[in-house]
Amino acid sequence: MLSDEERLFRDTVARFAKERLGPHVRAMDEAGQFRPDLLRELFELGLMGIGTPEAYGGQGGTFLQAVLAIEELAKVDPSASVIVDVQNTLVNNAIETWGTDEQKKNYLPRLAAGNVGAYALSEASSGSDAFSLTTRATADGLTGRKMWITNAAEAEIFLVFATVDSLAGYKGITCFIVERGMPGFAVGKKEDKLGIRASSTCELILDGVSAPILGERGKGYKIAIETLNEGRIGIAAQMLGLAEGALDHALRHARERKQFGKRIGDFQGVQFELADMATKIEAARLMVYNAARLRDARQPFVMQAAMAKYFCSTIAEEVASKAVEILGGVGFTKDYPVEKLYRDAKIGRIYEGTSNMQRATIAKALLSQETRVSP
Repeated sequence: MLSDEERLFRDTVARFAKERLGPHVRAMDEAGQFRPDLLRELFELGLMGIGTPEAYGGQGGTFLQAVLAIEELAKVDPSASVIVDVQNTLVNNAIETWGTDEQKKNYLPRLAAGNVGAYALSEASSGSDAFSLTTRATADGLTGRKMWITNAAEAEIFLVFATVDSLAGYKGITCFIVERGMPGFAVGKKEDKLGIRASSTCELILDGVSAPILGERGKGYKIAIETLNEGRIGIAAQMLGLAEGALDHALRHARERKQFGKRIGDFQGVQFELADMATKIEAARLMVYNAARLRDARQPFVMQAAMAKYFCSTIAEEVASKAVEILGGVGFTKDYPVEKLYRDAKIGRIYEGTSNMQRATIAKALLSQETRVSP
């Protein structure tokens, strides 16, 4: 399924995740902060500019390679995976696709070398109804508040969506490139979350911020839709990796834990649970890789991306829950990683499009005249 180059890349990321991330996952979760030295290592490994062309300091890799990195990181720490995911599938992707030559030369090398990016669409009244924005862009600059912005505590570059014409509806939405330190811009409250706690999620405050436009005025909705369609594959990969990590812990425990004179993995009840978990993970993996390869081949992938995100977020929650049960009492404690993976899994059904929004996307595609059930 994977080429030699893809396997080598995957194994390199897996080794980094195990050796460098693994020892610090619990402490970062408790502190609610990602270690700055590990963030620097993500850049040094090239994981923050996987698909960025080499001419701009990136790795010139494929979308599938970005997905593989997200998957491997999530096996150990889903917080690390979402940092890499947002950088690659949303921020870098949007600037490469929609930026002017000058903007690409300015921002892409920085995002590959050390600047974290953030993608600011959501607001207090704008979640699934993504374009009901209250943030306004006028002659005086950008004014409003953004909520639940991933990577915001560490980010230097922000893609901020605002409306330039409230009467134009979604056709008034425009994307702006805001930098930390611009007059009138501030990062506000950091959320205290259930899961993926080492990944920062903050409020953004804008008060007359003067910032350049990314793409065309009034075409921000197009940037948002197209990048989020691709970002859903990244979230699916995150949830896939999380489920794989949970299964690994469950298998290890089933091999080692003894009750009634034998390993618990020798009991059919446990075996059937493990078999179901592994089967669903295999199906999820195929869906994620298929969506990524379709995107790389420039083939239609929107329905497949929605399916992958919907299915992977569902099975991640299920597999993590089963892993807690297989570990029993210790699985419910913070001494074992499955408790954290169970908490981390919940967000998969919420961010970058809830499960119901994915269902709506799938159904719309199925009912359109252009779409066949089989790709």
